[in-house]
Amino acid sequence: MQHPERPSGDRLRPGSEVTVRLVKHPRDVSYPAIVTGDDGTHAVVRAPWAGATERDFGFVRFTHGDVFTEHYWRDRWYSVKEVRSADGGLKGWYCDVTRPARVERDPHRDTLVAADLYLDLWVSADGATVLRLDEDEFLESGLPERDPVAAEQARDALDQLERLACEGEFGRLLELPPGR
Repeated sequence: MQHPERPSGDRLRPGSEVTVRLVKHPRDVSYPAIVTGDDGTHAVVRAPWAGATERDFGFVRFTHGDVFTEHYWRDRWYSVKEVRSADGGLKGWYCDVTRPARVERDPHRDTLVAADLYLDLWVSADGATVLRLDEDEFLESGLPERDPVAAEQARDALDQLERLACEGEFGRLLELPPGR
């Protein structure tokens, strides 16, 4: 039986609260977010920084008050998180290479699930800094040996994100059709 307030199929209802679950060994990360759009393939949610403490990566610092607008695709092997400070200033985009996102239905709250594949990309607000991250973690994970097909998809996704960022096409990637 379909929940009366939910759109049909796999879409999330804009304005509804969902749980975002990032699946990553050795532990998952889950946090609440608000759906801002979903066209059935591309879901967008907004959430405050979910970390218990600040996180300084050297090239960016995530702090309480930061707001993440997170883009997930059901047909792409990555997610992109636009990061803004509490005052609205754009810090940049943190990209996770993941398996395509999926929605798990629950009577109380839907969950948007993305399985992390270790590779990441950072793009600074001005687009001048594009950093490939965690390639050592990817190799140490054993994914290339355990699941070579997923590993190849992960490498291709990272290459695609880097190319889009370097060619100035990154912003177009994040567009969601109006009213979705």
